[in-house]
Amino acid sequence: MITVTNLAIQFGKRVLYKDVNMKFTNGNIYGIIGANGAGKSTLLKAISGELEPTKGTVEMGYGERLSVLSQDHFKFDDHTVLETVMMGHTVLWEIAKEREALYSKEDFSDEDGIRVAELEEKFANAGGYTAENDAAELLEGLGVKTPLHQKLMRDLSGKEKVRVMLAQALFGEPDNLLLDEPTNDLDLETVEWLEDYLGNFEHTVLVVSHDRHFLDQVCTHTVDIDFGKVTLFAGNYSFWYESSQLALRQAQNQKQKAEEKRKELEEFIRRFSANVSKSRQTTSRKKMLEKLNVEEIKPSTRRYPGIIFQMEREPGNQVLEVNDLRATDDEGNVLFDKLTFNVEKNDKIVFISHDPRAMTALFEIINGNQQPAFGNYKWGVTITTAYLPLDNTAFFNTDMQMLDWLSQYGTGNEIFFKAYLGRMLFKDEEIMKSVNVLSGGEKMRCMIARMQLKNANCLILDTPTNHLDMESIQAFNNNLKLFRGNILFASHDHEFINTVANRIIELTPNGTIDKLMTYEDYIHDDHIRELREKMYAGTPFA
Repeated sequence: MITVTNLAIQFGKRVLYKDVNMKFTNGNIYGIIGANGAGKSTLLKAISGELEPTKGTVEMGYGERLSVLSQDHFKFDDHTVLETVMMGHTVLWEIAKEREALYSKEDFSDEDGIRVAELEEKFANAGGYTAENDAAELLEGLGVKTPLHQKLMRDLSGKEKVRVMLAQALFGEPDNLLLDEPTNDLDLETVEWLEDYLGNFEHTVLVVSHDRHFLDQVCTHTVDIDFGKVTLFAGNYSFWYESSQLALRQAQNQKQKAEEKRKELEEFIRRFSANVSKSRQTTSRKKMLEKLNVEEIKPSTRRYPGIIFQMEREPGNQVLEVNDLRATDDEGNVLFDKLTFNVEKNDKIVFISHDPRAMTALFEIINGNQQPAFGNYKWGVTITTAYLPLDNTAFFNTDMQMLDWLSQYGTGNEIFFKAYLGRMLFKDEEIMKSVNVLSGGEKMRCMIARMQLKNANCLILDTPTNHLDMESIQAFNNNLKLFRGNILFASHDHEFINTVANRIIELTPNGTIDKLMTYEDYIHDDHIRELREKMYAGTPFA
């Protein structure tokens, strides 16, 4: 349990929030949300003790252990992977080191024997005798295979290190767990493993994430940082989002009577509660909405970009034909092979693979930027495309101002292009910035504005939620659900995939799986799971 009392955080004259009083209790998972810069990660740092608050206190239950997902991926470079995970249980690790030092002494005294006996009891009570096995199981669940366990951390890739640091935070089932963006660089299957793990976690968890599906699956409560305040709500992210949008519509409807508003809100809570009760993560101890009252539902101050894709012409029946396509990496390793499919009218296809380079290779090929190792493709004559590449670096290697940069990709006057940038939440003074100094999120919003200018009837999106904040992701997602043309995309965002795609194509080095179904149905189909295992047999991803 974590108790926050009269907490305030201020940097210079800027007050992030003050008078924060709340209690985070065992068995609950709290999703912390807020606009960029609102102070989500700062709140976690204040609770962990990494940051001294301007005012107030943070306390945990007597004898409780706190674990924090480390963002320093170089701190443990001289340790093996297995050691790094076990170091997450600091108490156990210190006992183990002292115990080891005593056993290695040449002049072992009677006092040393007494101390060793004490340490052995503590070691056993802390789970020391199963620690290596427990750490190995965590690593396996997170996709870090046994051959890597004795390697030094410095020899791992960045994505492998992320998984090890997550295993370290989870190790030993801490009483209180703080996770800042735990799903970053995890594939969809590993995120699902983490959802299941946290769904059965009996202690207190605070998590910051941009992954809406993850927050929905694991969170019992939402901590919203808005209005310069930190407010605790019952329910997950979807409940918070839908209820805040409902409250906003009500606030805009001046004619609606107070009693009608209350009944509408109560009906919304009733319907949402019925859906929550069917969730696989919900247990009797996690009744998300049991104490919620209507007065807690308020509109948010969040601003959502105006992402609106429109088509200049309807696509014809012939969209894209791909025949026996193969792609390889620079070393000649096969990324995908024997890829044959036709894109039909109204198809919204997500491409997935254990190797994300496969989707990027496909998109680069069908956009004419890369040659296939074998095979061919053909676009229909009525099809116009707009492409959002994974790497947009080349677009911003210029000191052009944002307004001039966007003007390259369409026709219109200054007011026309200012309107597009304004819809993407760029203010008047911001549009005069040089594009080479923009943040990753700002560059993505510029790229989305560029795509909208094309009025294409086929959108090609390579991991479109990268670098975007929650509001931009939600706006993007909402519009794609309504888009009448074709969409070909890859994504790590479960909610994005499940609400946009109506067809799944999985790329493997041994062939292709092509199914007309939702992503949820795809990943939970036993027959498809067996087929996928066969497709990856003999590959590094087996």
